[in-house]
Amino acid sequence: MPETLLTVENLRKVYESSTGSVEAIGDISFSMKRGELVCIVGPSGCGKTTLLKCISGLLRPTSGTVAIDGQAVTGPPANMALVFQEYGRSLYPWLTVRGNVELPLKHRMLSAAERTRLVEDALVAVGLEHADTKYPWQLSGGMQQRVAIARAVAYQPEVLIMDEPFAAVDAQTRADLEDLVRSLHLERGMSILFVTHDIDESVYLGERVVVLSKSPTWVQGDLEIDLAPDRDQITTRALPRFTELRTHVYEQIQRAKRGEAVRPGA
Repeated sequence: MPETLLTVENLRKVYESSTGSVEAIGDISFSMKRGELVCIVGPSGCGKTTLLKCISGLLRPTSGTVAIDGQAVTGPPANMALVFQEYGRSLYPWLTVRGNVELPLKHRMLSAAERTRLVEDALVAVGLEHADTKYPWQLSGGMQQRVAIARAVAYQPEVLIMDEPFAAVDAQTRADLEDLVRSLHLERGMSILFVTHDIDESVYLGERVVVLSKSPTWVQGDLEIDLAPDRDQITTRALPRFTELRTHVYEQIQRAKRGEAVRPGA
């Protein structure tokens, strides 16, 4: 059985301001196994971004813990990579595609030959080996996001965090990028925590879907996605089981919006 890679226990985040305290996250607990692809969904404003900032060490929680490989996260972990929605802001326009992908590797103790190997492997993995000398501004939005993903792949993280990475691209490009994430997960065994507001996307991508309540946030549901590992945009989405699963997640989120869900242990 795969070992636990990421553990979030009783995570709580309260923002202090001149007008008082705001409890963004009430109490979140969940875990993720090595090699797993877990999707997180929830109502708008439920604290998904706050949760990711705490998991990635960019924000200190008020209470509770985050651990990777049993080690408490107190700052940005060296074994984690992040891909954000705003891919354009994460790429350096004066660097080529190859330069952008290679940049994080320059901070590691690697030979030039090893860096080259990792970059070329990552570019092939995302289908950009033909565009390595181009600049981000010469690429479409979908290709720019592939560059950001390639950079994460080359870094070889223990866990890849993706924060609504496909929200800014068109539907056809989004479908292609979803299939890219599935292939990276299956072929390379990548551990991926994928945050999205799209219910269908969460069911199509995930092995599990963690449903968050409205703020102050807690885990309202943790659903196993029992679809076959090999999925495609037409056949999988036409399955009756796909419809059942997405309906279940949709109902959970609607209950959360109405405040009908009961917090476990309450």
